[in-house]
Amino acid sequence: MAFLQVNYYSQVLGMDRVMNVILPELSDHNPNWTAADLKDIPVLYLLHGMSGDQAVWSRRTHIERLVRQTPIAVVMPSTDLAWYTNTQYGMNYFDALFDELPQKIGTLFPQISKKRAKNFVAGLSMGGYGAFKMAFSGQQFSYAASLSGALIGDPNFPGRDSWQNNAYWQGIFGELKKFTGSENDIIALAKKQSAIKQPLPKLYAWIGEQDFLFDNNQQTIPQIESLGYDVTFETSPGEHDWYYWDQKIERILDWLPINYQPEKRLS
Repeated sequence: MAFLQVNYYSQVLGMDRVMNVILPELSDHNPNWTAADLKDIPVLYLLHGMSGDQAVWSRRTHIERLVRQTPIAVVMPSTDLAWYTNTQYGMNYFDALFDELPQKIGTLFPQISKKRAKNFVAGLSMGGYGAFKMAFSGQQFSYAASLSGALIGDPNFPGRDSWQNNAYWQGIFGELKKFTGSENDIIALAKKQSAIKQPLPKLYAWIGEQDFLFDNNQQTIPQIESLGYDVTFETSPGEHDWYYWDQKIERILDWLPINYQPEKRLS
C-alpha cells in the first residue's frame, strides 16, 4: 500500500486543500496481486468528525494496516468544521467534496473506479452525518456507513449547544427554525431519494449504548429504514470515542462488498 498526502487546489472553495489517500500497489506484501487487480479499484471515502481533519483516521486507527491486503483505495478529505455542507458564509464544502473531489480523484488516480457499485462513503460523528448526507444526495455511492453519527433531522439535535454557539450553527445551516425539510436534513433527503425510485444505497450504522447520540440514532434509523432502505443497525456498549471507532471500522470493511482480507502478518 502507498500512503499519499495530496495537496491540491479546489476551484469550488478557492483555496488549497489536503487529502490523504491509501492506494493499493504491487509489492512483496501482496505476491498474488496482478496488474489487473489494480484496475477499476473500489474506493472508500472516509470522513472525519468535528475535531478531526484529513489525517485523523490514519493517526488514531489501524486503517492503513487493515486494508493492507485488500485492493481498495481509501480517500480521507477534510471539511474543516463545515459539516459537509454548503455554508451560509459562502464556502460550499458539500459541493467541493460531493462533486469536485471525485472528479479530482478520477484525474489524479485513473485506476480508482468511477462506478457507483464500487464507490463507498463512511464517517464518524459529524462524518457519519456527512456520509449519509452524501449517500442520499445522488447516485454516487452504493454503500454508506455511520459510526456514532450525528444523524440530524431536527434542529434541536443532541450536543448542539455544548459543541458550538448558536452563531456557529446558523453560519453552517442558516436559520435553525428552517432546518427541518431543508437540503441539510438527512431525513428529508432520504425521503426525496426514495421517492425517485432509483437504486438506494445500502446503509450501516453503529452507535454505542453510552453515547450521547444513542437516542438520536434510535429515533432516526427506523425512520430511514421505513423508507425502504436496506439498513444494518448495530448497538453495543460504547462511548463517543476512538477506542470503539478503531474496532468498528473493521466491521465496516467486512460489511462492504470488497472481499476484505484482514492483515495477518506483522512484517
